[in-house]
Amino acid sequence: MSAAAAYGPPGGRQAIAVWSVGVSVYFVAVIFRTSLGVAGLDAADRFGVNASALAAFSILQLLVYAGMQIPVGLLVDRLGTKKVLTIGVVLFTAGQLGFAFSPSYGLALASRALLGCGDAMTFISVLRLGTRWFPARRGPIVAQLAALAGMAGNLVSTLVLAWLLHEVGWTAAFAGSAAAGAFVLVLLLLFLKDHPEGHEPPRVAQAGSAYVREQIAAAWREPGTRLGLWTHFTTQFPAMVFLLLWGMPFLVEAQGLSRGTAGGLLTLVVVSNMVFGVAFGQAIARRHTARLPVAVGTVASTAVLWAAAIGYPGDAPMWLLIVLCVVLGACGPASMIGFDFSRPANPPERQGTASGIVNMGGFVASMTTLLAVGVLLDATGDNYRIAFASVFVLQAFGLTQMLRLRKKAACREREHERLVAASSAPVEASV
Repeated sequence: MSAAAAYGPPGGRQAIAVWSVGVSVYFVAVIFRTSLGVAGLDAADRFGVNASALAAFSILQLLVYAGMQIPVGLLVDRLGTKKVLTIGVVLFTAGQLGFAFSPSYGLALASRALLGCGDAMTFISVLRLGTRWFPARRGPIVAQLAALAGMAGNLVSTLVLAWLLHEVGWTAAFAGSAAAGAFVLVLLLLFLKDHPEGHEPPRVAQAGSAYVREQIAAAWREPGTRLGLWTHFTTQFPAMVFLLLWGMPFLVEAQGLSRGTAGGLLTLVVVSNMVFGVAFGQAIARRHTARLPVAVGTVASTAVLWAAAIGYPGDAPMWLLIVLCVVLGACGPASMIGFDFSRPANPPERQGTASGIVNMGGFVASMTTLLAVGVLLDATGDNYRIAFASVFVLQAFGLTQMLRLRKKAACREREHERLVAASSAPVEASV
């Protein structure tokens, strides 16, 4: 083993430059992913659909996204980041263009599925890029910064795309935004590298179904992977459901706010997310034991504020909606803690697969809740109080799983740390 490989990736300016290219791809993917959040009411009018059919856009997109996570993780481990990201950019750009020009509900639905397929290839690839270019101790803050870039994409969607929809209309707004996909594709092809010199990952000699089964089984056997999945599942979905589709209708139709005011509150969620992302990343990088308390505290705070907002007699006061949106901003950064549980539990050649398993969690929960809210709204005559209460069921289930796995994951992580320390000591002595 070389000295470079023994000490891990170097970081530095080149790492930041290469990683930034990957993050720019994720940034654009999130713009496209969340574009329906500000266009939900426009989509309902354009295609003449009810709440359940409107929810199907986001549900199908997330179904494809979640279903692709393990295959994408396997692809990243075998093919590397650059190839997978290239495929992803082509697919999500084609999906955005298709959505712009779709004349019918069915074609628009197919376009969102294509977009979800390309989007699914971005975040896992960017996480792997971070582990290949930065030292392990930087893992939590690098992952949070990647998520922060994604929320910046959400902010662009909330502010810029909403303005474009009003100014130039549906087709021009969505087709024009697709140009960003072409731009990041050029950056990706010219400047992105999978890993620094001297830090090539081990070659995967196996292929076929046996390799796939073993990769998935080995990742799943680790309690840290399962704890990561349930952490992601439990923390992410309330904010995702609010931003991706139901926040704008809830604030406008149930709370009587103008679309401008509702858009401002959605923007507050995104800004809050960015602030919490930096804070959580720094806190967890300094003290790993803060991971579970931060995640559980986020779940509890979200549940309390969510209940207060939907249970308030009449329209909730503005101060309560503001506090709710600020707390929802913590959901995305808290979900990133899931990757901090899976990362030390799996070797480098299995990181993509493990990350794919974890990343399924929040999107499965989001997809389930999006569907439940849509169905309940249709069944109750748009009673948001009943529909939004479905959030508590998934929170309770996910929290139970997190608490059940926490001790097993902690013991296994300490075991891994002892093995790594024992194996690296002779190498360091020889260097």
